[in-house]
Amino acid sequence: MARFRLVAILAATTAVALLAAGTGQAAHHGATAQSFVFCSDMTYPPEEFFQGTKPVGSDIDIGTEVARRMGLKVKFANTGFDGIIAALLAKKCDAIISGMNDTAARRKQVAFIDYLAVGQSLMVKKGNPKAIKTLADLSGKTVSVEVGTTNKQFLDAQNAVLKKQGKPQIKIVTFPHDTDAANALKTGRVDAYFGDSPVVAYYIARDSSFAFAGSPVNPIPVGIAMRKGDSRIPAVRKAITGMYADGTMKKILNKWQMGAFALKM
Repeated sequence: MARFRLVAILAATTAVALLAAGTGQAAHHGATAQSFVFCSDMTYPPEEFFQGTKPVGSDIDIGTEVARRMGLKVKFANTGFDGIIAALLAKKCDAIISGMNDTAARRKQVAFIDYLAVGQSLMVKKGNPKAIKTLADLSGKTVSVEVGTTNKQFLDAQNAVLKKQGKPQIKIVTFPHDTDAANALKTGRVDAYFGDSPVVAYYIARDSSFAFAGSPVNPIPVGIAMRKGDSRIPAVRKAITGMYADGTMKKILNKWQMGAFALKM
C-alpha cells in the first residue's frame, strides 16, 4: 500500500496497456482533455491488482475519485514498478498511483501528493518455525522481496549492519512481482517475506499458512507522483484534501482494511 519501492530511473520503460477503470478494456496511450491516466503496477494487493481483467484495489478507488473530482475520466496503465517513473517522465501517463513511497531520492525526479503513511512488515510461515521476530533475526536467513523496491533497499542496509557486526548476512531473493515473492514463502523457497504492512496483512487474511513476524518498521509517506511543474498538481492535492475532509478517504481505506494507514490530518 505504501509500497517501499526503489524505482530504477534509468530503466527501460515498461510496455503499458491502458485499461479503462471498471471495464478492463484497452485504451489509447496518453491523456485527452477528458481523461486522466495513472500508471500502476497491478501486482500489489490490496492497493492495485486484477480481478479477471478489471483493475481493483484501494489505489484504484482513490485514483478514480481523484479524477472524478477533477472532472475527468480515469484510466489506468499497467506498468512494471521498476520502470514506472520512466513511464511517467516519458508521458505514458499523467501520474503514478502505485503505493509509491515519497522519498528524497524520488523527489529529485517527480513531485508527490501524499495520501497514506505505511510501514513495512515481515511475513513468515504460521507458527514462525525459524523464530524470526526482528530484522536482526534475519541474519543468515533467506528473504524474498519484489525487485526494484525500497523493501530491497532496506534489507541491503540491514546487511551492511550485519557485515559490520561480523554476522552472517541476509540472502535476499528478488522476484519480478510481489505475488511471486509471497508465493516463494508459501512454497518453502525462503524463510520470510518482506513488504509493506497492508500487503502483508492482505496475504495473511487470505492464506492461513502465513503470519506476521514482529512489529512494523520504517513508516514512510505514500504519494501520487506527478511530473514536476505539472499545472494539475494543485487540483490533485485539492482532491486528496477534500477526500479526507468529507470522509471519502476513510471509507475507501476501510473498504480495503487499510484505515490504520490514513494520514493524520
